Amino acid sequence: MKLSIITINYNNFEGLKKTFDSVFNQTFQDFEYIVIDGGSTDGSKELIEFNKDKISYWVSEPDKGIYNAMNKGIKVAKGEYLLFLNSGDYFYEQTVLKDNFFLFNDFDIIYFRSIIKKLDGTLKTGYVPNKLSFSFFFNSSLNHQSILHKKSLFEKYGYYDEELEIVSDWKFLLLALCKFNSSYRFVDNPFTVFEMGGVSNNLSKQMLLKKERDNVLKDHFEMFLDVYQNREKLESIFNYYNNSKRVRLLKILKILKK
Repeated sequence: MKLSIITINYNNFEGLKKTFDSVFNQTFQDFEYIVIDGGSTDGSKELIEFNKDKISYWVSEPDKGIYNAMNKGIKVAKGEYLLFLNSGDYFYEQTVLKDNFFLFNDFDIIYFRSIIKKLDGTLKTGYVPNKLSFSFFFNSSLNHQSILHKKSLFEKYGYYDEELEIVSDWKFLLLALCKFNSSYRFVDNPFTVFEMGGVSNNLSKQMLLKKERDNVLKDHFEMFLDVYQNREKLESIFNYYNNSKRVRLLKILKILKK
């Protein structure tokens, strides 16, 4: 089996239905589909049961959070590559898997472009670099909805850290790519759509997100922290003066080069 698609859900009936429609309507169907439900009480379980003939494996039971549910999916998956398409996420087009399946080979991580659905309903293409670096992950991450992970990575380096509430997927990518030098490939095609409003996009969770990221960086990359924190301060000072009215005037008068 080349691909396992894993969907986790908890009391998100409408989002789960949207994800199901996207998965079931793909023109390419040579994959296993795993659904991990956290014991929903909003009709999600009944929806899963209604569609069980299209699902390779499913369970509906209490879990210990998002990453515990994702780890459950990893443990039962039989595919060489894993894709986490959680409830509410959906494929960009019906032909996405057919159009890109030939790429699912050799690389540890294959990542695509994500399309972001904003709260007002408009769509925008999310930014991803064609070359990954520690600098990128220091301030950003990739959307797991548009990443194919080799299952062997989890077997080598461990599953998602369930002690973390928000950034465990970021931690896994950071370690796999920046510490263990896993191979990767960027495919400049839109792959999935995800809606704003998740845990990491909730303003009330931003402080926790920063705390978790800082702790991961300190635990695994403490030697680099001073360098990158000083760089951030210098960039902030540069941007402040570069955007000042006085500097813009000097540029207009060609006294100062751009």
